[in-house]
Amino acid sequence: MIRLRDSMRLIFNVSRAVAFIAAASVGFGLVTPSRVVADPPMAPVLSARETPTVLAIRRASPAVVNLHGQKTVRTTAAGMAGATGPATFKHVNGMGTGVIIDPRGYVITNYHVVEDVEEIHVTLDNGEEVSAELIAARVKSDLALVKINNVDSLPTIPRGTSSDLMVGESVIAIGNAFGYVHTSTQGIISALHRDVPVNETQEYLDLIQISAGINPGNSGGPLLNIEGEIIGINVAVRVGAQQIAFAIPIDQVVATVTEMVEQHNDSRLITGVRTDGGPREGDGVTIVDVSASSPANGNGLKPGDRVVRVGSQPIDDRLDYVLALLEIRPGDPLDWEVDREGERLEVALQFDSSLDRSALVERTAWDVIGIRTNKVTDANMRRLNYRMRTKYQGGLYVSEVRRGSPADKQGILKGDVLLGIHGWQTTSLTDLAGILEHPDMQEGPRAKFYLVRREQTLFGHLELAAQAQALRR
Repeated sequence: MIRLRDSMRLIFNVSRAVAFIAAASVGFGLVTPSRVVADPPMAPVLSARETPTVLAIRRASPAVVNLHGQKTVRTTAAGMAGATGPATFKHVNGMGTGVIIDPRGYVITNYHVVEDVEEIHVTLDNGEEVSAELIAARVKSDLALVKINNVDSLPTIPRGTSSDLMVGESVIAIGNAFGYVHTSTQGIISALHRDVPVNETQEYLDLIQISAGINPGNSGGPLLNIEGEIIGINVAVRVGAQQIAFAIPIDQVVATVTEMVEQHNDSRLITGVRTDGGPREGDGVTIVDVSASSPANGNGLKPGDRVVRVGSQPIDDRLDYVLALLEIRPGDPLDWEVDREGERLEVALQFDSSLDRSALVERTAWDVIGIRTNKVTDANMRRLNYRMRTKYQGGLYVSEVRRGSPADKQGILKGDVLLGIHGWQTTSLTDLAGILEHPDMQEGPRAKFYLVRREQTLFGHLELAAQAQALRR
């Protein structure tokens, strides 16, 4: 168990969906000597026992899965803090729950459910056990995306929204409480926008507080509204209290998962395309920028085009889009469908691998800014935030400064942690690449930067020369 401040702790959760039971009706016929006259088909009649809660659980259950596996834990020989004996290792069984968000087998869960798990196993609704792999994760947000291997089309969780939740409305939690698979509990939303501290360096922000029963094994499972739509991911409970539990709002979950998958795609594909959400939910994604020498530009894609299909995958929103890109292998052609002012166009695109992209970003940063950098680890960033009482998302450690460069002229030193440039965060090389290739940065602006030095935040302005187009190629 992970202890929460003020007796709070996280809860692990696995679940397996129960079988869908469909109501059926039977028609009665009138038999005559010459023919059979059948009554019109009868509409399904729901029993009075089939309450909205029953129907909600029935609707969502097929997309709830059980995650389990072993992780290795390091201990000392004495098993006590301060022990000086040799380290030993033991295997610990982990359990958790996940929800299928895409029929190709993409599952959202909590990061702590799959953290350090050697082999992830998933039990599906039909009892079948399959393997899975971790695709992307964000430790700070405690969210992870897992891909189930070698499966056909799977049922997906109906998605609701957390933007219009009301205190007092009924909610349902599904999970693997204490190993009892697919346990369902009901309660209400007790409060909204709760910040829950975990320890000195981590806290959950803007959570949903609920009264539904949450127990060990529930983490990663869905919080449903009365219509059976997912509105949150169950994550924590207050120890020693009754009916006080918490869930991450689904809108926050979708935004975070989209961002982390997008970063994963950037590390393996060079698309040359930047997108934003459509004008309305379900309207695909809109292309806002196309790199001049990218395959997308060479095949005629333009800013303003709306991507509505990638391969065989319809695109309703940015999450659909980034998940569709996960299926692309560098060098393979893929058909895209876009809407341009009401006209549908099909374009065949072939994207290059970005295995060498990091080296290209590093070289461009050295030429344009005059720095070499390394990503600050999550653990070091948490320690820095704790000491400074800040909430910085991440940074780049400056390992070298080129003499006479813009960075050198502005006093940037080896050992500084670069936090942002021109209003954008620099939490990774991917962020830095996005800044350097952004149209606003191509004319050599006077770019404001901020960094941390000896636990102090400092600001300055970089006089950047007009940049080469290497990254945009």
